[in-house]
Amino acid sequence: MSQELIHVYLMPGMAASPKIFQYIKLPENQFKIHLLEWVIPLENESLKAYAERMSDRVKHQNIVLLGVSFGGVLVQEMLPFLSIRKLIIVSSVKCTQEIPPHMILAKTTKAYKLLPMQLASNVDLLAKYAVGKGVKKRLELYKTYLTVSDIRYLNWAVEKMVNWEHHNIIHNIVHIHGDKDSVFPIKYINGCLPISGGTHTMILNKYRWFNAHLPQIILD
Repeated sequence: MSQELIHVYLMPGMAASPKIFQYIKLPENQFKIHLLEWVIPLENESLKAYAERMSDRVKHQNIVLLGVSFGGVLVQEMLPFLSIRKLIIVSSVKCTQEIPPHMILAKTTKAYKLLPMQLASNVDLLAKYAVGKGVKKRLELYKTYLTVSDIRYLNWAVEKMVNWEHHNIIHNIVHIHGDKDSVFPIKYINGCLPISGGTHTMILNKYRWFNAHLPQIILD
């Protein structure tokens, strides 16, 4: 008798396409991967309401739910609406206390409202002004993986991330974090599984580590 498949749902980071998971491979005799993607928020939609709406896209019970960066915040908000076997966040935060000071300052001053989202959403326009090989390479990555450019979404996502209030850490959450993460520096993170040399985009460039270790992390 064959064993029952474990359904693994993956949620990308802010504005990111599910393509960020293209290198993630799990044994097909044990796991079935499902890719979630961002939808445009409704007008004045709360993060909780958005999480409930996103949960409707999950079609299985006793799932593994993994979220990257802001997607890691979202999957924590989805937890009350789902039957979950394991909750995993990558390059993210699991409580307000782990949000870095510059984001707290942005919340206090509301500086995030001044961000030029129209420019940020137009990668082709940014590419015209790119100077240097490293910048151009990074913009090519953005064009490939950051595909959600709707202004309504970007404004909503930045506001919800900066203003996220969560003080009770979820029991048994697995937090995988790179020690070179510049968005959420590891010095503010507690109780994580640290990845040496891991950056904020390590789901892409440390995929071999994830492919080697995720099966056991899920099954433990």
